Amino acid sequence: MSFEEMWAALEPVGRRPDGGYDRFSWTGPELECRAWFLDEARARDLEVERDANGNLFAWWLPESGERGDAVLTGSHLDSVPGGGAFDGPLGVVSAFAAVDALRAEGFAPGRPVGIAAFAEEEGARFGVACLGSRLLAGAIDPARARSLTDGDGRAFAEVVAAHDLDPDRIGPDEDLLGRIGCYVELHVEQGRALEVPVGVAGAIIPHGRWRLDFAGEGNHAGTTLLRDRRDPMLPFAHAVLAAREAAERHDSVATVGKVHLVPGGVNAIPSLVTAWLDSRGPDDAAVRATVRDVHEAALRAGADHRVAVTLAEESYTEIVDFNTALRDRIAALLGGAPVLPTGAGHDAGILSARVPTAMLFVRNPTGVSHAPAESAERDDCLAGVRALAAVLKDLARG
Repeated sequence: MSFEEMWAALEPVGRRPDGGYDRFSWTGPELECRAWFLDEARARDLEVERDANGNLFAWWLPESGERGDAVLTGSHLDSVPGGGAFDGPLGVVSAFAAVDALRAEGFAPGRPVGIAAFAEEEGARFGVACLGSRLLAGAIDPARARSLTDGDGRAFAEVVAAHDLDPDRIGPDEDLLGRIGCYVELHVEQGRALEVPVGVAGAIIPHGRWRLDFAGEGNHAGTTLLRDRRDPMLPFAHAVLAAREAAERHDSVATVGKVHLVPGGVNAIPSLVTAWLDSRGPDDAAVRATVRDVHEAALRAGADHRVAVTLAEESYTEIVDFNTALRDRIAALLGGAPVLPTGAGHDAGILSARVPTAMLFVRNPTGVSHAPAESAERDDCLAGVRALAAVLKDLARG
């Protein structure tokens, strides 16, 4: 199938009326995307593999049958709530299209070429981004992963067990990691710095997620006097404002994009507010200072309103400088493609601690990501396929 045909097959899966996508891990739409991946792999006679963490792989093996020192590419198929069409799937569709292009010209790889679809990259269901690659690389304790819960209270262990994965076997896979010589991920640009169709990633800035709990006292909205209230919404509101102020102060970014109220009634003072803070910045010190300032502001407001405040770090990734030799090789191969940093996390960033990794970016004319307006022009996508095919050809010669 051509790039356009593969894209058309995926485009309606999990699409909302507003044009956004809900493809949460191990729900109907994401399972349909997984089935699509397996169908595309088998249609090309690629060897299919699913690891113990739910990550999918399709392998194009050399005539020698060699399985080590593989060149891996791909991305993910899950989405954030109401996300865009390109974040993740563009890298997977482009990987199949690049393999097709190489086969069409008669290229025979000297090293295995793999296509990956990593599980729960967005963390939209279980709260930890890049969960599949973190488990594979040993970047998260399997016991912690098993205990993660979704919005309905279902544990990660329960969900994967329902899909024929053994929760007791999740975690690092040294054999699989040992077979990967390098990983190159193609992704839509999540900004609009690119002025040409394709660029190369230089680094991923530090980023993390924190959970804030504000525990007050539930009560009646109409009969409870203001002086008697222990309303957790008030210190929560202070924390949201503090996040913006701290980000400006430390040249970082900070976002409160998810909040949960208990009990959630219009006529009830909440007993508990749980909010999630996302912060990213140019260096570790800036991010840590931002989160510290938010926490201190929340504690002060909590004391004023007799509300208990706790902060817990759910995930954190230090700055990722992609493999210099691999990055420079790819940039030169692509005729001096621009090299740019990114504020978005990726599976490539997690795997970089274990194998050489690099990333290609395809231009995004709107600069919007994680929203329906995320986009990439057809010609730029095809330029991305050609660039990825050239990279795979160069790296997989053997």
